[in-house]
Amino acid sequence: MESDIADLGGQYSIDARGLDHRALALRMRDALRAGASQLSVYNVCGQRYIGTGLREAARVDLYGTPGNDLASFMRGPTIYVHGNAQDGCGNTLDGGTLVVYGHAGDILGYAMRGGKIFVRDSVGYRAGIHMKEYKDVKPAIVIGGDVQPFLGEYMAGGTVIVLRLNAHRHATRQPQSFVGTGMHGGAIYLRGEIAPSQLGREVAAVPLDDIEADGVADLVREFCGYFGYNAAEVLAAPFIKIYPKYLRPYGRLYAY
Repeated sequence: MESDIADLGGQYSIDARGLDHRALALRMRDALRAGASQLSVYNVCGQRYIGTGLREAARVDLYGTPGNDLASFMRGPTIYVHGNAQDGCGNTLDGGTLVVYGHAGDILGYAMRGGKIFVRDSVGYRAGIHMKEYKDVKPAIVIGGDVQPFLGEYMAGGTVIVLRLNAHRHATRQPQSFVGTGMHGGAIYLRGEIAPSQLGREVAAVPLDDIEADGVADLVREFCGYFGYNAAEVLAAPFIKIYPKYLRPYGRLYAY
């Protein structure tokens, strides 16, 4: 049965049932090169590397659970995951947008250097590890739920926002620990409170007095637009900013 279906509007669909990651990648590449402006992929079940290296400015909707390294090295498309995602989403993401209508696994946005990632629910360990920026290209991650330890580990640039919208209404403190360990660039913004003992030694935390600063409010509004939250209510809560105290926290270990 033919799995690629195109209509006159440039919309394609692919049934991923029974396809390994290589076969699925080839089908997606062929559809986008044929001019698809919108690509829907159904029955996704653990295929790795979906969207790797894509450059076309198209909308891609994934239905199911994609495997590791979703949207790695991608620049251009907007990928919507209608479900959960596994580890390594946005690995070295260079541009484009990834929107996850569920949870995501560990090392979300590993070494990403551009683009945006929005996750409606919670994520695993080491989100934002090794994020970086160059001149005016600043990647961003917005997480609607909670995170596990080592958020922003060795972070060198970009923005991470954690909203904790699924936390119990009486729980105001962040549950994670070792936040910003080894961090030497960028900024992390948390909605709610955090204890000093939960921070890495390389960072400090202060209340965020101006929510419009650093583009935080714009990113929160974009998140709310994807997932149907009231942006004014989300932004009304207090935020804190976590930033690196040193630009080269390990410089003395390697330079004399």
